[in-house]
Amino acid sequence: MTSIAVEKCQSCQLKAWPGSTEAETQPAAFTISSSFPERAKKISVLIADDHPVFRLGLAAILNSQNDIEIVAEATDGQEACELYDQHSPDVLMLDLRMPKKDGLQIVTELMSRRVSKPRIVVMTSFDSEQNIRQTLSAGAKAFLLKRSDPQQFREAVRRVAQGGTFLPPEIGLKLAESMSRSELSKRETQVLHCLALGRSNKEIGRALYISEGTVKHHVKSILSKLNATGRGEAIAIAARRGLIHLESV
Repeated sequence: MTSIAVEKCQSCQLKAWPGSTEAETQPAAFTISSSFPERAKKISVLIADDHPVFRLGLAAILNSQNDIEIVAEATDGQEACELYDQHSPDVLMLDLRMPKKDGLQIVTELMSRRVSKPRIVVMTSFDSEQNIRQTLSAGAKAFLLKRSDPQQFREAVRRVAQGGTFLPPEIGLKLAESMSRSELSKRETQVLHCLALGRSNKEIGRALYISEGTVKHHVKSILSKLNATGRGEAIAIAARRGLIHLESV
């Protein structure tokens, strides 16, 4: 709707009619201006994922919204960092596992070197407790499974863009369960990885430069923390929780 603003125009003078006063020779002038509401700024999003089909689908899900726009797409971790610096998007949609730099490395790097902290939504097919805890601890604001409902992706973008966080119910439950358990120490994780390789206590001791007795102590602690009855069960539990990745062993 057009609004009409009335302003006193001091420079506007009319010729006085007979009998008029000086004040009447300087009437108010009418200034007409339009004040149409400005269009709201869209949420700018950078998508970083090495799978073209998933990128295409996610872009379609987000671009279908009037308040969201995709400003760039990255196919690997290095390109994700470069495009982030170039576009400074409101939200970075980041795949956890990518070539050149993985998602956790990117989150850590961007959070450490920027004054204005990035708002990152991590996406993955692997909902292990370790992945969830590490990415959120590093600074990610949301964690989504790639099989999530399209509406969850949209909601995550909007909440994170506003400075909030977003965790689907199943991810929140896993995080809560993880927080209630005792974490393995760095040395215990190293011993666990050696166990997964099938090494004996003596071989583990040599590999880590510790005594065989110390190895036995760590193994006992690992079994207790994982609530496992033996080494095989401990390895299975650790793999399920994402503490080790058997494909890389």
